[in-house]
This record gives sequence, structure tokens and C-alpha cells, in this order.
Amino acid sequence: MGRAFVYVILGGGVAAGYAALEFVKKGVSHGELCIISDEPVAPYERPALSKGFLLPEAAARLPSFHTCVGANEERLTPKWYKEHGIELVLGTGVKSADVKRKTLLTTTGETISYKILIVATGARALKLEEFGVSGSDAENVCYLRDIADANRLVNVMQSCPGGNAVVIGGGYIGMECVASLVINKINVTMVFPEAHCMARLFTPKIANYYEEYYKSRGVNFVKGTVLSSFDFDSNGKVTGVDLRDGTKLSVDMVVVGIGIRPNTGLFEGQLTLEKGGIKVNGMLQSSNSSVYAIGDVAAFPVKAFGETRRLEHVDSARKSAKHAVAAIMEPEKTGEFDYLPFFYSRVFTLSWQFYGDTVGEVVYYGDMSGSAFGAYWISKGHLVGAFLEGGTKEEYEAIAKATRLRPEIEDLTELERQGLKFAVTVSQKPVSAPPPVEIRTADLLLERPLYAWHATAGVIFAASIAAFAYFYGKKRRRW
Repeated sequence: MGRAFVYVILGGGVAAGYAALEFVKKGVSHGELCIISDEPVAPYERPALSKGFLLPEAAARLPSFHTCVGANEERLTPKWYKEHGIELVLGTGVKSADVKRKTLLTTTGETISYKILIVATGARALKLEEFGVSGSDAENVCYLRDIADANRLVNVMQSCPGGNAVVIGGGYIGMECVASLVINKINVTMVFPEAHCMARLFTPKIANYYEEYYKSRGVNFVKGTVLSSFDFDSNGKVTGVDLRDGTKLSVDMVVVGIGIRPNTGLFEGQLTLEKGGIKVNGMLQSSNSSVYAIGDVAAFPVKAFGETRRLEHVDSARKSAKHAVAAIMEPEKTGEFDYLPFFYSRVFTLSWQFYGDTVGEVVYYGDMSGSAFGAYWISKGHLVGAFLEGGTKEEYEAIAKATRLRPEIEDLTELERQGLKFAVTVSQKPVSAPPPVEIRTADLLLERPLYAWHATAGVIFAASIAAFAYFYGKKRRRW
């Protein structure tokens, strides 16, 4: 038994929903598109799970946060998919994929074939057992990756009002879950091995601002150590957390947020992998020309950095999905994906946004004892990253535009003095192309090798373009 589709999206997360909407906008015909997801519900906005879903009152529930409400677009309910002739194969996993034959074998035994496959398998939460600690199956140990996890977390929270929770991990999930637990009047201790929270993005100075705020809300931090083991009662419920530094914590519940791992297993040995994900080119196309990858699972060229990266954030998932569909449906009108890395979070009364990269020197501005402050990252004489807490919509747009333009920075002291005004001023100037970035990753080649004369011509052409860009970049005015 089998079915055939022109387009198949494998995975039912955020990226799948945004890809589906883009397919409809681009005129996909009824019956051409299929989405296969192991979740039992249509694609939804995952950020809601660590925010509105966990609220003690007026909590968010489906269908209110189906994609694509996160980007102020249509809400794609199951009825919407049916009306647009899109086949939803829900609650169904895929056991194997054959990219040469262009087939997928589902857990129900059905073979689904495609002409074009979009891999949107996302990532799975890392489990404690992968670090040598057992106990993930205890009834009061929670993870948060999908709606089933969120429902379980809500039930555990409601079972221990006023109780004690330990959150393992100091990243995105940890910080947002801590805020939700506090709002639910649960006492929280946060444990992570790094010197400060959000270590992959925050500097120690920025992290300190948020840690102090969390402390003011009653959160306790235990840093520089990791979970060693759990203590259990006779029913298998976790009652204590033992840390490697000897600390023992009494608990009613545990939330684990220790990272994710891209779901690439189906394609290992079939597609080129890099940075833990599926390597794609600027059109989000993998080493097999019929397979595209989007969202957390895709490792794509980031033009602003001149290298391939894999980004774990909802904004990247949304935008890569749209671009991949455009590249498939309108290849002649679609250029390469030019994404500016963007991260944000909203917890308690706090709200921050970050654009770009965290390399080079950091220049802070604003009042870090107040409600609004920011930072710039300067590398090789240019602005490459910007962070802002407590900004307005227009101010966030300004730091985004300034970061994309990568203006030249000559005086760090003057930049600190101008602070946010610098980004606002730069963003209001006439748009000019940012300076060239040295490319450190080779272009992705598809299955079929190019003939030698094609390759030679390409090299000569690329070299001439690079020489012109270098000369032009040296001569032109830079803001």
C-alpha cells in the first residue's frame, strides 16, 4: 500500500506549518502536498509551550496557537489543511527513507513517495541517560519539547502547589521554564555547569542582570556543577537531587533542559551532514537535489558570518521554511537565503532581542540597573552583533538593520557614548551594501558533478567577481 505526492514535508513542527502556508501562497494544487508528523496535532507555535501554555490562569491551548499566528499570519487549523487539499498524516513516524528511490516508509507500513522532500524533523531533547544519569521516566521528571511534554509538565506543577522544583540547565528552556514555575508559585533552584546562564549567547555582564532579576523573584542558582543522581521514594518518584559538588536538594519536581540533538538519523549515509545537521546550500537544498532541509535540522550558509551554521530558534525555522518553498516553486525568482541570526525571549516583565554574532569586543550602553540597556559586538572594525533589553518595536528594528549593514566602527568609546542612538542613526541612513565577508566554507555540491569546463569557468567568474568586490569595497564609503 502506498501513496504518491509531488511535495512531502517530513516533520510537523513550526517549520512545517510555515512551509505549508507558503506552498498555498505559491499556488500548490490540491492533493500535491503531504505533511507527515509523529505528533497527533497539526503544526503549532512551539514557543507557546514554555510561555502561555504554562500559565496558571487563561493558559494558551490549541487551537489558539496553531501556526502561523506567531508571525501574525493565518491560523492553520486541521480544517484549513483540508480546505486547501493538504494531506495531514498525523501520529505517524517514519521508519526509513530512501532518497534515491524518493520513498518514505512509515511506522504503519505505508510507503509514501515524493518528487520533492522537505526535511523538517527538528530536534529531540537530550535525555539525562545520555550523560550517565538515570531517572527520566520518573513521574515528576519533565522535559519540554512537544505538546505531550507540556501537558505532563502542567500536570506535575498542579500536583505540587507551593512545592520545590529543580531546573537542570541554564539555557533557553531552563530560563523560560523557571519563569513559568515562579508564576505558578513554585520554589525554584536552577542548576547548570557554566559560570552564568545563557552561556552560549550572554556575556557574564548581561547574564548577571537576568540572574539578579530572577533572584529578586526568589530563584536560587547553583552554578558550576551538574546532576549526579536522583533519590527516589518507594513509588519511584524523585524526592532528592544529588549534585556532583556534594549539594543535596529536596524536590517535588524536576525540569530538564540540557540541550537538543537534530533528528538526522533517517538520512545518515544518504545526505551530507555538517554541524550536527543536514548541510544545505543557499537555496536550502541538500546534497541530493530532491531533498531540502529547514529549521533546527538544517546547517545552512550564513552570509553575515561567511560560514555554515545550524541555528536553533523559531525565527530561523519560520524564515527558512518560507525560503525553501520559494526556491522550490519559483527558483528563477529566488536568490540565496540571506538570514540574519535573531534570538529573543520574553519572561516576567523582561523582553530582549539579539541580532548577529557574539564575536569580538563588547561595548555596553544604557543603565544595567534599570529596565533598558544594550550591547554591541565589534569584530575586525565592524559591528557584527547587537543586543537590547527593554526596547520598543522601532528600536529593535534599528539594531537589526544596523547589524545587517555591519557599519565600520572606529572609536569604541564614542560608540559607548552614543549607545542606542548609534543604531538608530545608522538605520535611518540610505541603504548601502554591507562590506564583503570572507567565505570560510566551500559551496555545497549536488550529487551530479559538474563537467570540468563548467568548474573552470565558474572559478574564473567567481575570482573576477571577488576581485571587483574587494576593489569596490576598498573604495566606497562605509557608514
